[in-house]
Amino acid sequence: MISMVLILPIIFCLILLFAKNNKLNNFFMVLYSIIHFVLGLSYFIKPDLIGNNQYFSLNGTNIIFYIVLSIVYLAVSFYNIGYSKNLESEFKPKKMMHYSTMILIFVLSMTGGILANNLGLAWIFIEGTTLASAYLIYFNKTKHSIEAAWKYVFICSIGIALAFVGIILLTIATGNLNSLNYNDLLANAPNFSKFWLNISFVFILFGIGTKMGLAPVHFWLPDAHAEAPSPISALLSATLLNCAFLIILNVYRIMLASTSIAYARTLLLVMGFLSLFITSVFLYHAKNYKRMLAYSSIENMGILAIATSLGGVAYYALMIHLIGHSLIKASFFLTSGNVLELFETKRIKSVRALFLVDKKTSWLWVLSFLGICAFPPSVLFISEFLIVKTFLIQKHYLLCALFLFLLTIILFAMGRVVIKMAYGEKTPEKFERAVANLKKLDLTMYIPQICLLTLAFVLGVYIPKILDITIISGLIG
Repeated sequence: MISMVLILPIIFCLILLFAKNNKLNNFFMVLYSIIHFVLGLSYFIKPDLIGNNQYFSLNGTNIIFYIVLSIVYLAVSFYNIGYSKNLESEFKPKKMMHYSTMILIFVLSMTGGILANNLGLAWIFIEGTTLASAYLIYFNKTKHSIEAAWKYVFICSIGIALAFVGIILLTIATGNLNSLNYNDLLANAPNFSKFWLNISFVFILFGIGTKMGLAPVHFWLPDAHAEAPSPISALLSATLLNCAFLIILNVYRIMLASTSIAYARTLLLVMGFLSLFITSVFLYHAKNYKRMLAYSSIENMGILAIATSLGGVAYYALMIHLIGHSLIKASFFLTSGNVLELFETKRIKSVRALFLVDKKTSWLWVLSFLGICAFPPSVLFISEFLIVKTFLIQKHYLLCALFLFLLTIILFAMGRVVIKMAYGEKTPEKFERAVANLKKLDLTMYIPQICLLTLAFVLGVYIPKILDITIISGLIG
């Protein structure tokens, strides 16, 4: 099944290349999302069907990342059915074919990066995500989208190059091992050169951290997320950043096994808090609601970095937070697509009285905000509560206060924007145009967000035993 998940998108792309049919575009995207999701379910139902090998495997470490990718992609593929109808009125079938094939290649690259057992192989797939998603960011061919795509390619290419240097330095640290397989690296980590290992971690953290969106190497993210089509923004924020984080997490486990953990923890903690600080500053002055969501992604990547550095109970919190952020942020970005279709602008001040225009979109917008800001019963409330608890257990009182202070600023900055957009006083001309655009939205542009938010809020009340076991087994592994 692993081979099938990696080969099928290539076959689908070849078919679409010759067919150039809009209905086939959506059909193959939905079909692949279902097959992708079935592989994840097979891990829990009948693991023998998966077909792990020396290059790719589904295991306790990466299963959460894979399932999150599957769920988000499933939601995006169904949302795209309605969203693409509006695109088809603007673009020719050939351009729509390019759009669909690049999404398939993008998801294939992220899947390969998650399933890869080898650090070098994971690096190749992460580079593949840059090439695939650059076209999708550039898709609308506006002045700002071209600028965002170039910035994305330039900055991420530098980051990938730094990561490559880090991998070379890691091979120096391994001595005569001659393997980049994660299991081999973990087993032999105590024998590695601490000097070269520490240097390699700096390069890998800053290199892959660029792709993850950690400050201070986050500069591509606000522009790319803001300019990409909304389904692509959802994939970038809710899945691509996770793929990069998985590589950092795997290298961090090697540092842990080599007893160089204090050094790695300090770097992650600094970058995590810097991400929160930058978010709190720029979010307060945001004028574009998609950029606002992009900065929120930087914040949540910072929280994952902080939780990783704390260890202990915070490891459980980071896995819960990763799940919650992906589900809610995907819903948020997809809903922003509805807002954009209605008001035809990304400017915050131009969107008012959303509740009067479309109550369903307004409720999704407000609930996504409540979820991402960790209001109960959002699952993010549990994760952030556990992180605060870990700060207190480890007696990091000042850091705990700073953590809560920065989160409060971010909550206030997002809250005032969401409330103004949903309940602000309407402008007659813009209001009438938005009401007229309501016909552009169909059920497929509401149901995915409803499902994502329902799952995120249910997990905030009840976490299934199988999820607990999976997270704990990943920790032990």
